[in-house]
Amino acid sequence: MSSRRPAPEPPEPLSPLIDAHTHIDACGATDPESVAALVDRARAVGVRELVTVADDLEAARFAVRAANWDDRVYAAVALHPTRANHLDDAAKAELEQLAGDPRVVAVGETGLDYYWPGKLDGCAAIEDQVEGFRWHIDLAKRLGKPLMIHNREADHDLLAVLLDEGAPETVIFHCFSSDANMAMACVEEGYVLSFSGTVSFKNAHELREAAKLVPDEQILVETDAPFLTPHPFRGAPNESYMLPYTLRALAELREQDPAQLAKITTANARRVYGI
Repeated sequence: MSSRRPAPEPPEPLSPLIDAHTHIDACGATDPESVAALVDRARAVGVRELVTVADDLEAARFAVRAANWDDRVYAAVALHPTRANHLDDAAKAELEQLAGDPRVVAVGETGLDYYWPGKLDGCAAIEDQVEGFRWHIDLAKRLGKPLMIHNREADHDLLAVLLDEGAPETVIFHCFSSDANMAMACVEEGYVLSFSGTVSFKNAHELREAAKLVPDEQILVETDAPFLTPHPFRGAPNESYMLPYTLRALAELREQDPAQLAKITTANARRVYGI
């Protein structure tokens, strides 16, 4: 994302849609008024609800507040795998309290990220990430809520941890970014795959092949805003109102009618998140 590019024009409306994963705090929302304005922009193009996701404790607190300010907003809370080294007893206690809020519809984003260790100052070591991932899996199962996964370059180990711990009833791979083999392994386990603007990138060949293989009942669509703005707006700020661009790119790739795929992904989001 770059501040040098202006915010894209709104797409042609497409309804109904639900943004299965976004970060409204990182999009600039700070209070009830700015949250409502962001959701109003999304509503104007057919995005009826959104799930705002935490990656640290402050974001988790905000996500829960935002979801209680606006009934069109739902929350997911966790510590991002790169921050798993901050998952001490106090953080666990607060996350468990936050995750129990009725407006929290998932535990996430959690998982494994093998890209950043050694590149990002303060990034959690792989051992800490695995330990944190196991704790979040247990939390999701104890609360009976979906587990929302961040996976970067850790396909084998991530599936191994899920198998070892025993996955919750519902597992969502947010911003699925792996290949067809990983997609089929996830599908066979009954996991749900959520696709972001990266599916519109013409050079994302393996991801685009994977997106064709996911059954209708196991697919979601998301922005991951303010990141991963869809083609042809890469580098511009992303926001939930951009979701129709990604949905139409996904529909074209899967040779489906966009209006029908919008209905499918929305029904899936309502079922998966219980909204």
